[in-house]
Amino acid sequence: MNKSSFFIIGQHAVIEALRNPKRNVLRLFLTEESKKNIHRKSPNKNLLDEVKVYFKTKKELDKYSTKENLLHQGYVAEVEQLEKPILKEYIKTKNNITLVCLDGVTDPRNIGSVIRSAASFNIDGIIIKERNFPSDSKLMYKAASGAIEYMNIFEVANINSTLKNLKEKNFWVYGFDGKGEKDFTDIDWKGNNILLFGSEGFGLHQHTSKYADFLVKINIDNKIESLNISNSASIVFHHLSYVKKNS
Repeated sequence: MNKSSFFIIGQHAVIEALRNPKRNVLRLFLTEESKKNIHRKSPNKNLLDEVKVYFKTKKELDKYSTKENLLHQGYVAEVEQLEKPILKEYIKTKNNITLVCLDGVTDPRNIGSVIRSAASFNIDGIIIKERNFPSDSKLMYKAASGAIEYMNIFEVANINSTLKNLKEKNFWVYGFDGKGEKDFTDIDWKGNNILLFGSEGFGLHQHTSKYADFLVKINIDNKIESLNISNSASIVFHHLSYVKKNS
């Protein structure tokens, strides 16, 4: 079955796609300088081997990024989607799994930033409603800065039924909410856990929050109403990474 292709832009997004053996890169558009930079960053492996490379000027590459008002940095690639991992199969393979679930988060930049932070702090995967996942978004790939190549993205039809099924398989669900009773740093974070984050502005959907075993919060100065979701996620992921390393 043929997969649909799409374009990604930016140095990190493109180079990490080239490094990923599971990613099919159909065409690569580079400036002469960006080609040299690829070789400098990977002196022991020719990332351009078996890839169709076309050399362009920066101005010629602008047409791939001006609509989104992004900087291409001299790197544009046409790629195919990765194979989608299957959640029910994945959870059979590991113990002490930490997954992130995004409830109603749709902004490509925020999703990309969460992916980048999740990969940085060894989160096992991200659950997102399939119709909310901008799978071919240049904005998301740019914000993820190549990290999407290393993150399991589990696209599901229904968040609530997915949480219900995971709870039945011994996962604890922690919903992050400013009205939560406990600070998240007071949790011991053992076993299998789901970190449930809602969208900016609306937070967790009321029905979805009912699937949370606990509502927890990030304590911040009361002069500030809330944090951006990507900032919140980074704080939580870093703390959990620290806890796991020292447990």
